[in-house]
Amino acid sequence: MTPFENSLFSGFGEGLPLLDMSISVHQYTTVDLSVANAELKSIEISDPEVCQQYIDSILTRNNAAVAYGGYLEKRNLYNGYSTFTDEGQPQRNIHLGLDLWARAGTRVCAPLNSSVHSFKNNSSIGDYGPTIILSHQLNGIPFHTLYGHLSLDSIRHIEVGQSIFKGEYFATLGTPDINVNYAPHLHFQIIRDLGHYSGDFPGVCAAGDVAHYSKLCPDPNLLLKL
Repeated sequence: MTPFENSLFSGFGEGLPLLDMSISVHQYTTVDLSVANAELKSIEISDPEVCQQYIDSILTRNNAAVAYGGYLEKRNLYNGYSTFTDEGQPQRNIHLGLDLWARAGTRVCAPLNSSVHSFKNNSSIGDYGPTIILSHQLNGIPFHTLYGHLSLDSIRHIEVGQSIFKGEYFATLGTPDINVNYAPHLHFQIIRDLGHYSGDFPGVCAAGDVAHYSKLCPDPNLLLKL
């Protein structure tokens, strides 16, 4: 691990909450949405209703309330979205964050003391929808966390520079019409350097860019320890 990754892993004990704290960690289960999952070969996982049915089947099968996973996962979930296919460029289909699939309206809490860096409604079909980026410091190292696919209410009463404390609820998950065509979930991403971005940052990359983006965006589970 890099020094930053080691700090994320070792600096916060057993792990940090992200969704409604009334949901026990024992109610979380993993989900595989990769191209290698044989269960997905016969279904159109990019259809939000079909995706929701599959997520529900995973939750029921495991008696769970939240399904999570997806870091550096190659997915068919983005097929058909022009957002992920630039003319003459390789398709972007490698997921750079951790997804937590749960019901719309589920509350999101800050895993660390934070300040609001930026927020935006990335409203193109297949994008994040309402998005919040928080700023943090860890052993003197600045970094950011991104929260995508939120409700519109999440960005209506928030201000740049606003302090949000560890464990404080600051957002809720959006519905498919608001999170621009996905089954309800939270996209959570750690970003070492935002560059020029504000309220947005690539959450999916092409295979040839994985080495670059995986350094900028380490595994969120180093922090969450699910």
